[in-house]
This record gives sequence, C-alpha cells and structure tokens, in this order.
Amino acid sequence: MLQLAKSLPDRLCHLWGTVTDVSPGVVSIAGVSSHAGVGNEVLVDTAEGGVRGEILTISGDRVTAFLFGNSDPIRIGDRAYIDQEATVTPGDHWIGQIINYRGEIVGADKPPAPRGAKPRKLLAKAPPSHLRNGLGPRLKTGLMVTDTLIPICHGQRLGLFAGSGVGKSTLLGALANGVEADRIVIALIGERSRELNEFATHTLPESARKKSVIVTATASEPPGAKKRAAYCAMAAAEHFRDQGHHVLLLFDSITRFAEAHREVALIGGETPALHAFPPSTVRTIAELAERSGPGATSQGDITAIFSVLVAGSDMEEPVADMIRGILDGHIVLSRDIAERYRYPAIDVLKSVSRALPRAASDDENRLLSQYRRNVALYEEVAPMIRANLYEKGHDAEGDRAIELYPRLDRFVSETNAGDIKDAFAHLSSLLKTGSDNPVG
Repeated sequence: MLQLAKSLPDRLCHLWGTVTDVSPGVVSIAGVSSHAGVGNEVLVDTAEGGVRGEILTISGDRVTAFLFGNSDPIRIGDRAYIDQEATVTPGDHWIGQIINYRGEIVGADKPPAPRGAKPRKLLAKAPPSHLRNGLGPRLKTGLMVTDTLIPICHGQRLGLFAGSGVGKSTLLGALANGVEADRIVIALIGERSRELNEFATHTLPESARKKSVIVTATASEPPGAKKRAAYCAMAAAEHFRDQGHHVLLLFDSITRFAEAHREVALIGGETPALHAFPPSTVRTIAELAERSGPGATSQGDITAIFSVLVAGSDMEEPVADMIRGILDGHIVLSRDIAERYRYPAIDVLKSVSRALPRAASDDENRLLSQYRRNVALYEEVAPMIRANLYEKGHDAEGDRAIELYPRLDRFVSETNAGDIKDAFAHLSSLLKTGSDNPVG
C-alpha cells in the first residue's frame, strides 16, 4: 500500500480515511467527514490496486461513497484517499482516441498529455446566462430533412427520441459526418461493448473520427462510472469550446445517464417517485444539458444531440417527458416508418426544431408549412385509401396531398450534396404538382 500511496498526487496523500463498511458498489469511510464534500473523488487502496469512487453522502462520523469499480477486493481497514476536486485533462491528445470514465486513453497507442495541460473539473457550471450568445446560423448537415424541415443551428440542443433498432446510431453517425464542426465529442453511455467498437470503426466515418473524441462507459460498468463518463465527455466539449471551436456533442444516451443517476440516488437514500426516478433527476439532467449550448462571448458553441430511449415508442415515459422541456427541439424516430424501410425513420410531424421560424426566411417557412400540411392531410386520408373508401375528385387538397406524398416521403431519406439553399430549391420543386408526379 505504501508503494501505491507514493504514486498518488500530493493532494490525495494529505487526506485519507479508513473503510468501515463494504456493500456491493458502496463503501463507508471513517475519519474524513469534516474535510470531505459531496462529489469529492475517492480512491480506495486495496491489495489488488486502487478502486475509484465518489462521495455520495456525509454523516457525523463517516461518509458513504459509491464506486466506479468492483467492490470485491476492498477490505475493512483499507485506506481511502480523498481528492477534493474530481478532474480530467482533455486536450488535442484525446482527438481520435477512445477515453474511459477515468479520463484515460484506451488502447496501446496512448499519446502523452501536452506539457502544461490544465485539468478541468468534472462538475462545472454552465456559462452565465446573461453572457451567453444566442443560437447561431443554421448548420449544413448533409441530410435534406435536417437542412430544411428540422434545422439544427449553432449551439442548439436537440433530443433524438428513438426505440431500439430504428436507426438511431446510423443517424448519429450521419450527423457526425455531415454537420460542420471543428471538434466532435461522442459520449457512449451504457452501450454494449460490441456497439462501441462497431460505432468507432464502422458507423463513424474516418473523416469524422479524425476530429472526434469518444468517451465511453459500457453497460456492464457500475452506475457511478456511467455518470462520470457523461461528465467527462461534457468536460471535453467545454475544453474545446473554450478554445473557440464549434463542438458537436453526440450524447448516447441521456436515458442511460438518468438510469445511472437513479441507481446512485436510491443508494444515497433519495425517495423514489415516478418509475422510481427520484426528484433530483430533472435537476441533474438539466444541469448537464445546460452546460452545452451557446458559449459566452469569445467562446465557441456546443451543438448537442442527446439521444433518448423510448420504450415502446412511448413519448410520455419519464425521461422523455423530462428532457423534452429542457432542450431546443426533438427529432422522433418511428418504428412504423423503420418497418417500411424508410431511413432515417424520422416522423416529421412529431419532430420540431425550436430554432424555427427564426432560422428560416419567410419563403422557406411557407415551404415548410406546405410540406407539413400535405403530409398531415395524407395521413388523415390514408386509412380511407387502405380501406378503398377514398373517392378522388371530392377533395382537391386531399387529392393533391395523395399526389405529392410519395415524393415528400422520399425527401426525408435524401442526402444533400449542395448547400442549404439547394435543399430548399429541391423541396420547392417537390411541392409543385405536374404530370410527371406519381399518384398514390
């Protein structure tokens, strides 16, 4: 133990306590109550190496810490060193690398941190609201649907609501490749370990990988590790933002982060509420999300896409309901659309960008309104068409919606090789009926 203690930073060697109780994922530590704070990092020195954790509660004579690793090697009497500032050291040496929840580069090729690199606190505050910039201009994404119908602006925060297996990861990969950003930070929280390698090597294009940082805590890791990985990813995004870069943050998923917080909070004695999520869940999600978005004067922006898992496509499930009011819009992926092999399976009528109408011109907003109106009219009459009850010629608007729908539906799947004006020009051409248009 002395050898490990000597290798610790000086600030850790000055404050340590003794483990008095051990349970799965949690330890109690005596002797540090008057000096430790909630959120301080803990390193338990065991015979098999160090086990990290974070202080959850403080009582009169002891503190309780949840662990980021396995509690099996911890024994009563082991020393627990307290770090009063949980930090990581992001930088350009992280670019192109996979980072674990401890802020360490994973793999054999581990470039050293640059000399003089400054650590960042994991639990930082959002920029002061009165100093923050507004949303910036629209971003070209390379997809017709997000270049027009659901625009993404500099500094915007959007939720990507999806069930399992409807193309969420593929859409995130397409946005990583298409969105104009200086740096990309990808948080993979609670994903299967197989999906991590698949996303990094197959879904994420090589051009995007060269400017990306992937921070991960897999499904098998403890809830504390998942929370810490989320904060680590946000700290990396803030680092690049403070350098003046435009950062794209792809966070997959905020649901797993909320579930990890629920488990940690219940261990700490919080009272469960709806679906066992404690009351602090809304505040915790909001504090994390607020750290993204527009930066303050002279800073860059963090444009963020937070994926939300909706079991059974239930948009009213707790996490979906919580985050919908926090973000600047949401994109909904539909299983019904995915089952007919139209990807991305975006349900345009259920999706909204709160950057509109400001982000588009009057003419562009009229096109968007026409698109939505025609799709909505088609969906109204679609049941009658399937039942062979619709008679053409009685409703001119309905007839036009039926005529336009096949091309409007395909529009969502199309890529945009040009600029945003080209995308709107294409949309305008689709909304004009003609003899060459197929009739549904």
